[in-house]
Amino acid sequence: MENSKSKDPLHGITLQKIVEQLVDFYGFDTLAELIKIKCFSDNPSVKSSLTFLRKTDWARKKVEELYIRTLPKLKTL
Repeated sequence: MENSKSKDPLHGITLQKIVEQLVDFYGFDTLAELIKIKCFSDNPSVKSSLTFLRKTDWARKKVEELYIRTLPKLKTL
């Protein structure tokens, strides 16, 4: 059997790591513009964002999609 690497860009990456990398890259102000959710605009923190995203599938999906689109830019840093 071959050792094949997963083609899923989210494989093995925690939600916390995703949020932290997006915050480092964009900042909460830009994240709030790109994804219209209050956890990024009203008193934002990684902890409060994680709490909301873990409960809200549609918001988590938007964050994951933004992360996938941003991944090529993150790799060049």
